[in-house]
Amino acid sequence: MNEDETLDDLQIKGIKIFQKKRGFRFGMDAVLLANFVKILKIHNSIDLCSGTGIIPFIIAGKKEYKKILGLEIQSDLVEMANRSSKLNGLQGRVDFLECDIRDLEYLKTLPKADVITVNPPYKVNNSGILNDNEADRISRHEILCTLEEVILASFTLLKDDGRLFMVNRADRIADVICMMREYRIEPKTIQFVQSKRSKEAHLFLIEGQKYGGKFLRIKPTLVIYDENSNYTSEILEVYK
Repeated sequence: MNEDETLDDLQIKGIKIFQKKRGFRFGMDAVLLANFVKILKIHNSIDLCSGTGIIPFIIAGKKEYKKILGLEIQSDLVEMANRSSKLNGLQGRVDFLECDIRDLEYLKTLPKADVITVNPPYKVNNSGILNDNEADRISRHEILCTLEEVILASFTLLKDDGRLFMVNRADRIADVICMMREYRIEPKTIQFVQSKRSKEAHLFLIEGQKYGGKFLRIKPTLVIYDENSNYTSEILEVYK
């Protein structure tokens, strides 16, 4: 382990991952997305904007799957995620590749996926406060890829009828739905996330299907904290 890293126990089947001490570290949004994903043991999955690989590793610990490939543009994060995979004995089933998802010709050379997951940069470039850490800026702001490029990459990589699972900020739901439909990924399921019942939704989880029919299901809102600021039973179930 490098001096600028930590080794964190996910408390799922003994899986541990390396993370940078400074820079982007995974949060609850990644955990919620990994729990939201529907995947079968015959499915190949691709995780876009994979970072440290947190979503593939949680899926590996909680669900059945065939193979997961994480795509990430930052070479140091790819190297670190592959070390995590080796540490956990998951090489060959959970692997990471340095890749610019804007390179559609390269994406077309990769095997098609049954399932795609993505926790994309939430903030439009030049909006909000930019973090001093470059990796953090890239993870949070649309510096190296936009929402449109993420969805186009998903369309390119998905099999026909394949599923896209994404988490994003609630204030970007119109952008996400419009962009998915433009690229023929039909929104199928949405679940909003609130910090408390008295607060507005701040996140949403969405499932889309490539060439899917028009039918949208809204799941019950997921509330993180109860009135005493303790985790709700739903969140405890996610973290069990």
